[in-house]
Amino acid sequence: MPIDDKAAAILKKRTLTNLYNERPTWLANVHAEVDAAVAEAYGWPADISEEDALARLFALNQERAARDDLI
Repeated sequence: MPIDDKAAAILKKRTLTNLYNERPTWLANVHAEVDAAVAEAYGWPADISEEDALARLFALNQERAARDDLI
């Protein structure tokens, strides 16, 4: 709970939408680090495009869902 109206007004402006719209450097850097770690974990190239990564993740989900149906 905010301690006063001024604090409440500040907190109201602190949303994920506003944060991602502003996209500060530190946030972009953290996303790049996470993207690189995910690519490494899956054995994908470090410079994989977002579109290719999503397509590969979708295919993996489809494969796993098909396997789960067989159990």
